[in-house]
Amino acid sequence: MTLPTSSQTALMANAIRALAMDAVQQANSGHPGMPMGMAEIGVALWSRHLKHNPTNPHWFDRDRFVLSNGHGSMLLYSLLHLTGYDLPLAELKNFRQLHSKTPGHPEYGITAGVETTTGPLGQGVGNAVGMALAEALLAAEFNKADAKIVDHYTYVFLGDGCLMEGISHEACSLAGTLKLNKLIALYDDNGISIDGHVEHWFHDDTPKRFEAYGWNVIRAVDGHNVDAVDAAIAAAKKSDKPTLICCRTVIGKGAPTKAGGHDAHGAPLGDKEIAATRAAIGWNYGPFEIPQEVYAAWDAKEQGTHAEAEWNKAFDAYKAKYAGEGAEFARRMTGELPANWAEAAAKIIEDANQKGETIATRKASQNTIEGLAAALPELLGGSADLTGSNLTNWKASKAVRAAGDAENANPSGIQWGNHINYGVREFGMSAAINGIALHGGYRPFGGTFLTFSDYSRNALRVAALMKSRSIFVYTHDSIGLGEDGPTHQSIEHVSSLRLIPNLQTWRPADTVETAVAWTHAIAHHGPSTLIFSRQNLQFSTRNDIQIANIAKGGYVLRDWNDDIPARKIILIATGSEVQLAMEAVEALAKEGIGARIVSMPCTNVFDKQDAEYRERVLPKGVARVAIEAGVTDFWRKYVGLEGGVVGIDTFGESAPAGALFKHFGFTVENVVKTAKAVLAA
Repeated sequence: MTLPTSSQTALMANAIRALAMDAVQQANSGHPGMPMGMAEIGVALWSRHLKHNPTNPHWFDRDRFVLSNGHGSMLLYSLLHLTGYDLPLAELKNFRQLHSKTPGHPEYGITAGVETTTGPLGQGVGNAVGMALAEALLAAEFNKADAKIVDHYTYVFLGDGCLMEGISHEACSLAGTLKLNKLIALYDDNGISIDGHVEHWFHDDTPKRFEAYGWNVIRAVDGHNVDAVDAAIAAAKKSDKPTLICCRTVIGKGAPTKAGGHDAHGAPLGDKEIAATRAAIGWNYGPFEIPQEVYAAWDAKEQGTHAEAEWNKAFDAYKAKYAGEGAEFARRMTGELPANWAEAAAKIIEDANQKGETIATRKASQNTIEGLAAALPELLGGSADLTGSNLTNWKASKAVRAAGDAENANPSGIQWGNHINYGVREFGMSAAINGIALHGGYRPFGGTFLTFSDYSRNALRVAALMKSRSIFVYTHDSIGLGEDGPTHQSIEHVSSLRLIPNLQTWRPADTVETAVAWTHAIAHHGPSTLIFSRQNLQFSTRNDIQIANIAKGGYVLRDWNDDIPARKIILIATGSEVQLAMEAVEALAKEGIGARIVSMPCTNVFDKQDAEYRERVLPKGVARVAIEAGVTDFWRKYVGLEGGVVGIDTFGESAPAGALFKHFGFTVENVVKTAKAVLAA
């Protein structure tokens, strides 16, 4: 490849500056400073190192690029447009407008070439760690001594804001521990954030911090010198550690009066400043005008097509020699489930039904994972230092270990495994899971206590926004965990998770519902949360129709008898409270009240059923009481203001679970009392 001359690289960088300031000005909002300050860094990476094919953004062995400082989205949009992706100039002119392909922050699935949704600072770094981990594990699993079909880098741009966020500590510490040497981060060290010069509130010695994590650190690189950045990236590729390249830059570089200050960060430069910038950088072209010589210098289509063609040849040779591995690799990278998945899922559910065990649903989850692991080679589990409590491991699970680790028999690279010890890093784990899911090749899940979902909530929200196939396992789901007390007892969490669009939240009542929840989450094209109990839950007997209806999110578990009196009520319950509802049936019958039990393990799925099915399960005009060991307000959508809710709207207490359930009114007597009050109203 012939490298551009210094005059060409200056034009290439200035094209980014021009497009960024023009698009932000036209939108009358946005962040021009970062794209203008990182322009040369973009030139160095995208024109000299990044392996990608603009004509096929989904080519598997492409390098992954993550813009963690996503507010500078015009940098990414400029790079995608200039290198030849399906992002025409008209879309850049439509920056931040309704239904454009250039939203204010990069969004996965909206813009060709965008690998992940970024904007909440620091999460992109976590995603990148997950992507790099997926690459390393796939390489360890599929590469041969004579065939390297997995061989790409993960690059991430990040800024001071990303490094201030706690998630950067979690994710980067893990990356250093695992020695993810195919991860290269370029730090935009401009010393500016929204409030001004960061030295007043961010005085970390960042290079030392990353060296302490076990990273290779390249210090004090001139971020406006393409050759210097190029050399730093080349050096990073030779390291056996992840690398942080510290690039000293000037925010808003080129703007005569606003460069170097926070005024360039998050507002249009203004017509006068833009005109002065054009003159200062020698850009003698109008708004959104890019000369052909610049397009020619940036165009990566031919090079990318050639690189992919060469990889395809190598993969064809791989498949010819290693037919089984080749077919498996191709399937996994498409995201398709195994051909026998439906049969395997049905067997997992049937086995749970046949065993009929009364066990904690966290244990039922582990039993289900055993079946899933046998059917899904791509299953990749983990936990945030709670493996023995979350029960996210299985008999054949193998821990991922870094090169040089005492448990790693392969000192030259990461040891392949299918279970990750994330450490006490709930947010970092969740962001990494999203990155693994987006990368492809694995179906990742990770566990922690439900209360600690708060630590990682924004990663769940972004997963839902992207519809990534991430699975989040949460155990110890209520006051039922007992003596650990209110700091660990979830009250509002289940309801709040149900409110996140595109996120399916399951709270199963026994082993069979657990098996259905897991198999549904595996097949679902989006994220799921699976919520399990610490304490044992009673197994419920079901017929085939009832088992099939679990997958609809809500179903009739026990119906009225034909000879039941005229007074009827529907008890809606989830998780451990389904057992309480079942126990209340006989007591209600003694009061002349017939009870239908509706188990609703996933309200999100139930709400998407057709009206006829929902009406059959919850017929209008019949009194309703909801029972769940959590906040009550959520259930008003099903029971109305006139219905009853047996729930808890305070924090819990430290005591044995049985004492707590009685103290907070989760008793047969209180269910009967509530039902009678609703019927009497």
